[in-house]
Amino acid sequence: MKTVGFIDYFLNEWHANEYPAMIKAYNEKNGTDYQVKYAWAEMDIPGGMSTDEWCELHGVIRCNSMKELCAKCDYVFVLAPSNPEKHLEYAKEVFECGKNPYIDKTFAPDYATAKEIYALAEKHGVKFFSSSALRYADELNAYMGTAKVISTVGGGSNFDEYVIHQIEMAVKCLGVGAEKVRYSKHADQEWAEVSYPDGRYATMMFAPCMPFAATVADKEGRSAHVEINSPFFDNLIADIFHFFETGETSFCSCETLEVMKIRERVIEAKSKAGIWLNV
Repeated sequence: MKTVGFIDYFLNEWHANEYPAMIKAYNEKNGTDYQVKYAWAEMDIPGGMSTDEWCELHGVIRCNSMKELCAKCDYVFVLAPSNPEKHLEYAKEVFECGKNPYIDKTFAPDYATAKEIYALAEKHGVKFFSSSALRYADELNAYMGTAKVISTVGGGSNFDEYVIHQIEMAVKCLGVGAEKVRYSKHADQEWAEVSYPDGRYATMMFAPCMPFAATVADKEGRSAHVEINSPFFDNLIADIFHFFETGETSFCSCETLEVMKIRERVIEAKSKAGIWLNV
């Protein structure tokens, strides 16, 4: 058995609640034995399940500190998906313990913090990666690095947090080098555009109840519309454990930094709707 520890801002959130079952399903499919055995959370969610209650429900041992968790487990998930402002603080603790963690999306609150986390990892000689699960949509694999134009749609509870998924999809297909972004809003639909100096282009439409989908055109002018129905979270879990076992990431860290750079500028563009901002 190899043990997994969860570090979170508060544990009663969707990722912490769902990842144990996904890991169990991964074990059953692959004949492995990864077990979520330890957890640490900074606080109890107000008015919700406490850390102790969550640990009892999931059969997990509560740790009193991140250092204790890192000392006891083989692998670390840094969660707090809705609180990226906590990731630098948590990563510093984990890196100092010599662990190579997976850090959940959204990776960082801004581009500067994202670069600081990478610098810390280099200082401590550790590795990590971070991604939105939508990078792992099988439907996008054929367009990775070959797309010229992509239009995505998707939903969630709010634009600032959930647009990360569409940006991740766009960067997977288009790559890095975005030049400028623009934001607009029409009723309950929020739009972000990303332009590249060589003609690559992304359009992202966010609306609360929209399922994820994409229309992609490649550099030869061929296009297709795809609904995102593949098991992208299962694919993410598989890649996390591949990273834990090999130390290898499946994509360049430059793409994670690109995602954070675009996200920061798109959110800034909300206050300057209709105006192009340089990335």
